[in-house]
Amino acid sequence: MLSHDAGYMAMCMDLNKYFKQVLVVLLATGWMSLASAVEPDESDVCSPFRDGKVDEALVADMLEAADSGYLYRIRQDTSQVGFCVSSGWTRIKGDFRNFSGGLALVPESRHTEPAEQAMVIIQTASLDTRSSVVEDIIRGEGFFDVAHFPEILFVSNGFEWTGEDSARIFGDLTVRGITRAVVFNVTLTPLHQEGNGTVERMQVKASTTINRSDFNMDSMSGLVSDTVTLCMSVEAVRYRG
Repeated sequence: MLSHDAGYMAMCMDLNKYFKQVLVVLLATGWMSLASAVEPDESDVCSPFRDGKVDEALVADMLEAADSGYLYRIRQDTSQVGFCVSSGWTRIKGDFRNFSGGLALVPESRHTEPAEQAMVIIQTASLDTRSSVVEDIIRGEGFFDVAHFPEILFVSNGFEWTGEDSARIFGDLTVRGITRAVVFNVTLTPLHQEGNGTVERMQVKASTTINRSDFNMDSMSGLVSDTVTLCMSVEAVRYRG
């Protein structure tokens, strides 16, 4: 269990006090193992969020966190991001194979304004449902419309602890060009730390529910539920630029 005391600060780089925005995205559940163990690309850590996708001030905060050693990047090959929705007598699960992001955990002593930021971006065409027929439908105009909206974006804007190792993450989710406020229930688990207590890897699990109609995904409303569960389980690795 994580704690809010000084011992936890030494063990987990002050996760309890300093974790303001975790980035999570998702559109949901459907957990899939990815085989290889490849370290994340150490090129421009914020390149997926440039070109006006995210406010430049937020990008600057992420870069500052990277320079200071307080940035954690999502490791795609050991992470799962997906969704789950009911349809008739069954449930449709989907995973996204291509996504990237990171979260900044900047100690309060290192900044005068909120500096922690969290972002994630998903390539909608990377959807995998284990069925080519289902994938064609969900990638089509009635759902994700990947031809016109190739990306899903999540940017967090608030963090609230609800327990020793649990929290609520507030943020904006953009799907099909429509942005809605969402709240994720989150748990954090350190996976590896150095002798000085610095956390090198952590697992972040998050889940929430949304109404797909809020994002103009009303197709097949009589057959597919409007309520979609969004889940993710990601491994976040400390950035070493």
